[in-house]
Amino acid sequence: MCPRPALVKSRSALVRSAAGGNTPGMAAWTSGWTTMILSCAWLTSCAASIEGPTTASARRSPFVLVLGIAQDAGYPQTACRRACCAAVAADPARRRLVAGIAIVDPQSSERWIIDCTPDFGEQLLLLDAVAPPAMDRDGFASQPLLEGIFLTHAHIGHYTGLMELGREATGATRVPVYAMPRMRSFLERNGPWRQLVELGNVELRPLAAETPVALNERIRVTPLVVPHRDEYSETVGFRINGPGRSILYLPDIDKWERWERSIEEEVKRVDVALLDGTFFSGDELGGRDMAEVPHPSVRESMERLSTLPPAERAKVRFIHLNHTNPLLDVDGEAMREVRGRGFGVAAQGEVMGLGRLLE
Repeated sequence: MCPRPALVKSRSALVRSAAGGNTPGMAAWTSGWTTMILSCAWLTSCAASIEGPTTASARRSPFVLVLGIAQDAGYPQTACRRACCAAVAADPARRRLVAGIAIVDPQSSERWIIDCTPDFGEQLLLLDAVAPPAMDRDGFASQPLLEGIFLTHAHIGHYTGLMELGREATGATRVPVYAMPRMRSFLERNGPWRQLVELGNVELRPLAAETPVALNERIRVTPLVVPHRDEYSETVGFRINGPGRSILYLPDIDKWERWERSIEEEVKRVDVALLDGTFFSGDELGGRDMAEVPHPSVRESMERLSTLPPAERAKVRFIHLNHTNPLLDVDGEAMREVRGRGFGVAAQGEVMGLGRLLE
């Protein structure tokens, strides 16, 4: 494991151009808007970069950064002694952080994240490396930690990183946390999250279904309610609209057929769709009843979306991979199957532009 990287004032030290190349384990995104961020194994293994001719302009435009791709418990998972997790012991660079994304506007230096995962600390370091905050003196940022945190729901991989904002950790000041009504009530009424509100570490802000939130004049985020167990809160995905491109982030859903919306139509509305890829197939959990944790398998999703034209299928990138999911082996048979059917898998450290192609 290499040491934690210091905050940097330039992304150029961490991003290497490899124009026209392909990163192993990552389906090519032919628009040229995907970049892989170089990082040490401690930040999990982005081994090369892909930069098309528009990368420099893409960085002047808003973009989305993939902070992690694993299911709530990460990869490897606690107490897992199966071959899937043993592979990480043999090669720590295969570790993956819990699924989450950041939204960055380089012009204003503003940064937001969707979901505050148990890996929040490491993900903030990754975000700082790619989009460093302005510094007023060595080691001290002169801007807020984040302009906001958007929460999808109250399962452990999606909000428990908020603990890092409390008095025992960063002692943050009024970080905006956007939440749907039940999610907001859950945080207000239950410790230790309630203490974050009472001490002013976070400032809860309301979300409403299908009501866009303007992050600034260039970016807006719209929550879309989806069916997903919902023991403590409702569950949402988010559509992110930039000045030229849009991305759908939907890491958790019970089944596509239970949603009142058509996933096919939602894919058509955006340029990239980051979709629930928790399980590759229906037989991954051994003796556990998978009905207790319903998700559309990757194979189910590929079959449902198989009627879409190739250009539409190429928008789909699966994310939120359980530790049992063979797609975590970037050179494996499952990855070849997904690519062969015209789909992709999200990569940690991947950058997706939200700007116009020639902006």
